[in-house]
Amino acid sequence: MSLLVIALLCVVFLVLAYLVYGSLLARLFRLSRDAKTPAVELRDDVDYIPTDPRYLVGQHFSAIAAAGPIVGPILAGVAFGWVPALLWILLGAVLVGGVHDFGTLVASVRHKARSIAEVIKEHMTRRSYVLFLSFVWLAIVYIIVAFTDIVASSFVGVKQLENGMAVSGGGIASSSLLYLALPVAMALLMRYAKLSLRWGTLLFLPLVGVAIWVGQYIPFDLARLLGASDAAAAKVWDVALLAYCFIASIVPMWVLLQPRGHLGGFFLFIALAGGLVGVLLGGQAVQYPAFVSWSGGGSGPLFPMLFITVACGACSGFHALVASGTTSKQLRSEADARPIAYGSMLLEGLVAVVSLCCVMVLAADADVLKGGLKPNLIYGMGMASFLKAVGIPATFGISFGLLAFTTFVYDTLDVSTRLGRYILQELTGLKGRAGRYLATGLTAGVPLVLVLQKATDAGGNPVPAWQVFWPLFGASNQLLAALTLIGITVWVAKVYKARWVWLVTGLPTLWMYTMSTWALLRLIKGGLSAPTGQFKGFLPDAPTAIAIVLVALALLLLVEMVAVLGGMKRMAAASAS
Repeated sequence: MSLLVIALLCVVFLVLAYLVYGSLLARLFRLSRDAKTPAVELRDDVDYIPTDPRYLVGQHFSAIAAAGPIVGPILAGVAFGWVPALLWILLGAVLVGGVHDFGTLVASVRHKARSIAEVIKEHMTRRSYVLFLSFVWLAIVYIIVAFTDIVASSFVGVKQLENGMAVSGGGIASSSLLYLALPVAMALLMRYAKLSLRWGTLLFLPLVGVAIWVGQYIPFDLARLLGASDAAAAKVWDVALLAYCFIASIVPMWVLLQPRGHLGGFFLFIALAGGLVGVLLGGQAVQYPAFVSWSGGGSGPLFPMLFITVACGACSGFHALVASGTTSKQLRSEADARPIAYGSMLLEGLVAVVSLCCVMVLAADADVLKGGLKPNLIYGMGMASFLKAVGIPATFGISFGLLAFTTFVYDTLDVSTRLGRYILQELTGLKGRAGRYLATGLTAGVPLVLVLQKATDAGGNPVPAWQVFWPLFGASNQLLAALTLIGITVWVAKVYKARWVWLVTGLPTLWMYTMSTWALLRLIKGGLSAPTGQFKGFLPDAPTAIAIVLVALALLLLVEMVAVLGGMKRMAAASAS
């Protein structure tokens, strides 16, 4: 089967979904161009800044599109086959993830750009608010663990290409460090030299390409500098990345978050476009099996594991934190919610499709699938093969793919740390500079303890931290989406008395809650049944312990929702009588 046909059908499906279902959502949620948004009403040019949607969509997209839409589809495609993964990506992005993102942004804007947790507190209970924030902070911790470790693994070793060429992990590190310096320089020039956004983009975006090219010529090989193994060097990179998270989450947004989000958004759009063009022009055939098995090998059964493995490519609770944490404070008009929230989720679905295509072109016995899965390498090699169709050399192509992968993650890492700091400050009442530093230190410090653990499987083989936490990340991330959808459903039902909410947000809530809780219970059962826990080295089997806490919090929130809805029904019955 031709990869071209499949890719074209996916693009058409997502475009039609945006035009048809996106328009329906805009009508159902009664978006108004005339309504004054918090960004306009509360403007302070620090947090509340009315932002051009062309600028904001790049920032929002780069913040939500982390490694999830790359790693998840690749893992799911390899385990279950590309057809189940593709169906969930398309249907999930349109009917679940897009609704979740759109509803969260609108809910936040209608509540003075407060977080989704604040919306839950207003329409449910104070206890619901505390439970939700506790869940979110725990989820953020292992989002940071998983993504930090997977980026660190990209910065070490040598990635061998099929044609005998190689790409240095140290070169990827150099490109990445140069990439981080560019938005800071752009921000300083825009603020103090009055460089316009247009000229800033035209000047600095090509420099991102230069950073990709030059990185391989000046590799920052930490293992060689330290005289250490690649595994030890990766741990040092873990520490350095978390230090970056600490700094990036406390500096003003204009210094790094906004310009890096802008440049990163353009870069990721280019990566997405380059991948699609390569798929469409490459003339490649699908080689990987459409369906592998119901059991998924070591991944667990298709139900529920497919729906938590794909994660961000179809739905992601993390998006609610971005939408209600930073994006809602910059939304210039309610009408912009459709392209920024719903449109960005569909674009992320398209990123997931391109990532899955990297699996689809592989033979079932390809070398890259042996000796432990490396999703970042599969993505980089896939992008190299696609870009080769437009005349881009393989070495540049894989560097481009791996830096795109890293760029996705950077944007999520510092946003996650910043949001984690907000949440701890809300929960504890920590104020001022000391409170900001302490909350940030805890949000970055707990992941630091976890990534520095040396984990091995039952056979004594080393296991990277990201691999330990990925199933937990996927399940809890989807459960966070379900809990957010609970809040949106209660808000719409309570304030607008809209019956359509039970179909539009109610069914997605039920589906995500069932699949993610089921998956977490499986993880708990596996962890408790193993004599020494699922993985040796974590204190004390942290994934199992955290999974138990998350399930307990989710069950308590479900009880809260039932109580609130029951109270609404009793009030309605009393008023009717």
